Amino acid sequence: MAVRYELIKTCRQTGARLGRLHTPHGTIDTPVFMPVGTLATVKTMSPEELKQIGAQIILSNTYHLFLRPGHDIVAEAGGLHAFMNWDRAILTDSGGFQVFSLSKLRRISEEGVAFRSHISGEPLFIGPEKSMEIQHALGADIVMAFDECPPYPAERDYVKASLERTTRWAERCLNAHQRSGEQALFGIVQGGMYGDLREQSARELTQFDFPGYAVGGLSVGEPKELMYDMLEVTTPLLPADKPRYLMGVGSPDALVEGVLRGIDMFDCVLPTRIARNGTTMTSTGRLVIRNAKFARDFGSLDPACDCYTCCNYSRAYIRHLMKADEIFGMRLTTTHNLYFLLQLMKNVRQAIVDDRLQDFRDEFFARYYGQGSYKAF
Repeated sequence: MAVRYELIKTCRQTGARLGRLHTPHGTIDTPVFMPVGTLATVKTMSPEELKQIGAQIILSNTYHLFLRPGHDIVAEAGGLHAFMNWDRAILTDSGGFQVFSLSKLRRISEEGVAFRSHISGEPLFIGPEKSMEIQHALGADIVMAFDECPPYPAERDYVKASLERTTRWAERCLNAHQRSGEQALFGIVQGGMYGDLREQSARELTQFDFPGYAVGGLSVGEPKELMYDMLEVTTPLLPADKPRYLMGVGSPDALVEGVLRGIDMFDCVLPTRIARNGTTMTSTGRLVIRNAKFARDFGSLDPACDCYTCCNYSRAYIRHLMKADEIFGMRLTTTHNLYFLLQLMKNVRQAIVDDRLQDFRDEFFARYYGQGSYKAF
């Protein structure tokens, strides 16, 4: 088996899980946040810098790498690890979410999805077998079953038909998966915002005995409380001896709340995307460094943070770089945001060890929401 999950302990205070995920490219401490390297790079960061800030695993995007440079070129280079010089674990998504969200001209059938490239307009097709072909070529440690991610809101009948198609596609992915000794294939639970449909999807997918399970179709515009409700329905139905991955979630509050509800793995473009626009995550909430009030502020982004950025550069300097559109400014804010989330997850793991995750959550939120001048995400 390519990937094995080891449950170390559960928090007596909350039931949250501490674990280790053993992969062909290293062991990952969970709960874990995975930085997103859509096009085989985490924007503005080198692999060496990612290691320095504590990244254990990164995510790359099947759809985008299929379009450019092409999975055949990545395979010729020796796979993603060699292509991007990253010797730790990689997860690739199935391409399904991007097909549905980026391609306005698409046609869904039982076979898969016909669509046009958002770059060239070229007609293309991805179905379960094609997704597995691309992901085999990319060579990630963890690969995802091809699924349909319904929008929010969506009618119940549409969501039910969609999740049942996703189940059939999951079985086809299993049948097409030829590298189970090197790549672990995770199933994706869907069901929109309907608790009974989430239950149906989880029951159907767990029959296939995937080595891990993702919860998809959340963080797509719904209120966070509704997302948490769906997690409370879903995670108890997933095997305790397999990793649980909440897709596309990366705000600090949602990471903590997700762990409290039994999630082990998270990914999101949020920290890197907002960093490039000058928005940073701090222990006291959101800080928009472009704001004029920071022009003569020579303190660090977050006095409670010991990342490279906070130890060496002031708010005033970073604001100057961002206002001048200097790439170094984006590098500094990206470094800080990713370090902030990786340290948050490290602290969450320690709180589980200490059986005090609920206390940690309350203390973190008191600081995070407690400053009137800052806001959450």
